[in-house]
Amino acid sequence: MNFTPDIRLFTCHYASQQSCAEGGTVLRGLNFPANITLTRLVCTGRLEETDLLKAFEDGADGVYVVGCPTDSCHNVKGSQRAAKRVASVQKALAELDVEPERLRMYHLERGLHPEFIAAGEEMDALIRRLGPSPFCRKAA
Repeated sequence: MNFTPDIRLFTCHYASQQSCAEGGTVLRGLNFPANITLTRLVCTGRLEETDLLKAFEDGADGVYVVGCPTDSCHNVKGSQRAAKRVASVQKALAELDVEPERLRMYHLERGLHPEFIAAGEEMDALIRRLGPSPFCRKAA
């Protein structure tokens, strides 16, 4: 099966500020997957379970969150709150017999660094391997 997955990324402003410079052209120049739609948040701690579920409802094949390291979150505990919400939705996905790994959380340092690019590449490879989301049957 050959398909291009629709992947949504919710990322902390602080964890991604340099990565998003110049409208994301820097990311694209570093081979960041073009099929990832990036949404910057003031803090990933403001992300709710409903936001994650809505991304799947809107057609995402995979969703991931990039927040600050848990011990050095700019907003103290924001990335810890986000991680708990991601875990909650992963549990709900498993209960629905959907692969919980379609949703992931990454804790990364600030700045444009290889780990930010690698997380996107990892999610792209994973979702390509899993195939289209069972929530959204796309026309061939």
